[in-house]
Amino acid sequence: MARILIIEDETRVAELLKRGLGESDHVVEVVQTLKAGLDAFMFGQFDIIVSDVMLPDGSGFDLCREVRERDEAIPVLMLTALGATDDKLEGFDSGANDYMVKPFDFRELHARINALLKHRLLPNPEKIEYADLRMDLRTKSVFRGDDQIALTPKEYNLLLFFAQNPERLLTRTEIAAAVWDTHFDTGTNFIDVYINYLRKKIDKNYDTKLIHTKLGMGFIFQK
Repeated sequence: MARILIIEDETRVAELLKRGLGESDHVVEVVQTLKAGLDAFMFGQFDIIVSDVMLPDGSGFDLCREVRERDEAIPVLMLTALGATDDKLEGFDSGANDYMVKPFDFRELHARINALLKHRLLPNPEKIEYADLRMDLRTKSVFRGDDQIALTPKEYNLLLFFAQNPERLLTRTEIAAAVWDTHFDTGTNFIDVYINYLRKKIDKNYDTKLIHTKLGMGFIFQK
């Protein structure tokens, strides 16, 4: 099962995609504009994006560029009536992973989505670097600059989740599900307690803070 964001203003096409992908047990969210697509991407958690190019309030190519500035890994498939070679080249230049021209065969689209999802699930790189933070995923060692930072296993997993989702708003519920594999109980504050532990180790003694609180919404990992 994957979480799929569809950005498509043609109601018939959007309904076809939602119904067809939903029958394969995927969770599908459909929006109709560039702005709504960017908002959903920023505040949601998706495994792949399928976007039209000609949206009511802008170009899907511009949306893809915005996505790529924040997430280099999420697969993006452009789905559009623009079939000229120059259009396809612009799509790939904007950061798209694949490009399909309407009208399309849903079976082929489904196969391409599955291929992109399979590629996304390949083993992660051995290292993550963000600002002056470095994480060695093989040895589970963490550095800020030249300083090695000792973390507990849970603190490490929490930092890893942040580092794998930079510049994305993460809710307490998402953090609890990813790091503790549990649903968040709003009557407890264990998420905040562990984030406070982590901040003391990776942020307190450094000018550039990486973990930021968004009041009433969650947390964001950014420079």
